[in-house]
Amino acid sequence: MVNIIVDTEIKHKKIIEIVKNKLTCSAHNLDHVFRVYNLCLLISKYEKDVDLEILTPAALLHDIARVEESEDNTGEIDHAVLGSEIAGEILRKLEYEEEKIEKIKHCIIAHRFRTGHQPNTIEAKILFDADKLDVIGASGIARTFMLAGQFGQRLTVNESLNDYLDNNTVQNGRLKDVSKHTPFIEYEVKFKKIPDKLYTEKAREIGKKRIEFMKEYFDRLTLEIKGIE
Repeated sequence: MVNIIVDTEIKHKKIIEIVKNKLTCSAHNLDHVFRVYNLCLLISKYEKDVDLEILTPAALLHDIARVEESEDNTGEIDHAVLGSEIAGEILRKLEYEEEKIEKIKHCIIAHRFRTGHQPNTIEAKILFDADKLDVIGASGIARTFMLAGQFGQRLTVNESLNDYLDNNTVQNGRLKDVSKHTPFIEYEVKFKKIPDKLYTEKAREIGKKRIEFMKEYFDRLTLEIKGIE
């Protein structure tokens, strides 16, 4: 039993090192991965029959293909889909059992809104919820503006929200050009909807508090942009 635990810890450390070297995006770096991982552990305490041997590597690898998506201006690369395949290759090299690999891959491919894949295991639902929680609240605001700076986004755009969505999104709502996005648009089309889309009770509880804080912030920012005090 001790040898199994040690072997698992060694595999996790190897995964962390791979992720650290792969993720260079400021908002999707190792810090984000660890926040999601910690949220996964928190939520898992309130759920039954959670397999941490599935959830832990899934949380650590869930954004492994983020760089490829960020560098793609066509909107065709989905980091959840590509990431599940990359994760599979990594896990096989680390000699994970094929059954576990498939379960971990499912968690990764289903962790994103826009993939069209629904999480159907408790581990996948927890990862989905944890990843979404990190994009709302104070941490979510920080990450949003990190991304805005990385891609040269403006705070606001002149076209209507509907026109923007027609012109700059492809199937499943993925973006054609990230530089044309704005924090306000992300809040309107994604963040506000997150608490109602979460699967676990604990995540919904956390999400409700975080989105209330986020709404207060964006309402205040709107007034300041308009010069209203």
